[in-house]
This record gives sequence, C-alpha cells and structure tokens, in this order.
Amino acid sequence: MELVNTHTHTVYSGHGEGSVAELVHAASLAQISSLAITEHYILSPAFDPAGRFSIPEKSLEQYCTEILQARELYPHMEILLGCELDWLGSWEDRSLTQAELGRFDVVLGSVHFLDGWVLDAPSSHEGWHERGFDAVWESYFKIWCEAVLSEMPFTIMAHPDLVKKFGYYPAFDPRKLYEQAAEACRVAGRMVEVNTSGALWMCREMYPSAALLREFHKAGVPCSIGTDAHSPKDVARGIDAALRLLYECGYREVTVPTKDKDRRSVTIE
Repeated sequence: MELVNTHTHTVYSGHGEGSVAELVHAASLAQISSLAITEHYILSPAFDPAGRFSIPEKSLEQYCTEILQARELYPHMEILLGCELDWLGSWEDRSLTQAELGRFDVVLGSVHFLDGWVLDAPSSHEGWHERGFDAVWESYFKIWCEAVLSEMPFTIMAHPDLVKKFGYYPAFDPRKLYEQAAEACRVAGRMVEVNTSGALWMCREMYPSAALLREFHKAGVPCSIGTDAHSPKDVARGIDAALRLLYECGYREVTVPTKDKDRRSVTIE
C-alpha cells in the first residue's frame, strides 16, 4: 500500500543529520509517496540557548528553498514544506503570525516544554523527580489540550503522549487524561499522528499508546503516520508497525495532509 511520513528532520535541526536532498532520496528509495519535512521551528535563546533544539533563523529561507527544489527533482512524490512548532503557552516569547506560518503546508504541534522546563531532554530526569510523575503527567495533558484548542494553525498534533518517553508513569490510571485529549481533538478538528520513534525509547511503544489511540478512534480523530526521523536512514522506520497498530485500534485509513492544505485518505490494506 501507499506509504506516508508526515514527520521528519534534517541537519538543519541542531540534533539531526542528513541534508534535505539526502532525506528525500532515502524516502524515494523506500517508496514513500508523501513526505513532510518538518524541522523544529525557531526557538528563542531563552528556550534553545545552545541552538540544539531548532532551526536557526538565518537558515530558514535556505531550508524552505531546498524543499521546494526537491519537489522539482522528485515529481512522483508529494513533498510537503513543514515545521514542528512548540506550544509554549503563556511562556511564548516569539511574535508568530499567520503570514509567517502560512508558508508551511504542514505545521506539527508539539509540547516539549512545561512552564519553561523541557520534559524530554536527557538532562530532565532530575526535574521529573522534583515535580513528581503524577504532576508531570497531569500538567502535560493539560497543556497539550490547551495547544489543541488554541488558535495556532497546527495541522497535526505530534507524539501525543510524549510524556511517557522515559518510562515514567503516574500512579493513577491515565484513561481520564486520554479521554480529555481525544475530546479536545474532536472539538478542535485536529489530526494526530502515530509517531514510530517512541518504540526506541524507554517507554518501548509508539506515540500514542494503543489505549490512547483507541480513544482517538472512538472520538473520530483522523490520524497520520510520522517516523520523527532525524537521519535519512530512519525515514521509513516503523511505518509497517504503525499501520498494524492503527488497524488494531480500529482505523481503516491513514489521513494525509496535502500541499493545498487539504486532507486525503489512504486505505490501510
């Protein structure tokens, strides 16, 4: 069946590798028909002092140009110009405008920061223990739902339960949080993704978990697939497993954003 990937990164991220051309070439070899290149959008020095988490402002135009050039070289693929935009809530210190973000075909919405603290960095473990697992989970889903219900032009909500990355879980059953997340997406009309990269971390499962994905399905939330590749070699990593997870949780199609900011469906075979 048709393979799609709506979440990828390149060397333009301070922690990625491989050029846009190398990523697209790898996707073509993997027979991916629709590829969104979604570099981490510019963060201020307050959130990214070492330039490790986002694309430098000086590189943004070149990044966009290279993606548009790749379209010309690979006309058999739908290559989408995208970015991953962190939701910072009341801590937002950027002047984001519709004109600025409207250039992108795909804007992934993600939550990595809770009140200025990055929850998924290798250096965050001490913060987890200081705050407590229950409190971090409750705060994460509260802020995630705020992002979903915001006016930000998010095309897809990325890695919905990123909070489980390090295998830190609450003492309580998180089902209520899952129901709230699914309802927020239903109300806002948001898409979510099955992000295959979670299987590589301590949680040992994709984002979202099967339990959360079933809540999204019950709420009628459309779902895409993203590998969150930070290297060309990982561009197709886990897509087949993501398709199986989607099917097991009730989905019969993958929803894919298009260059004209619409959506199309791919039947899961």
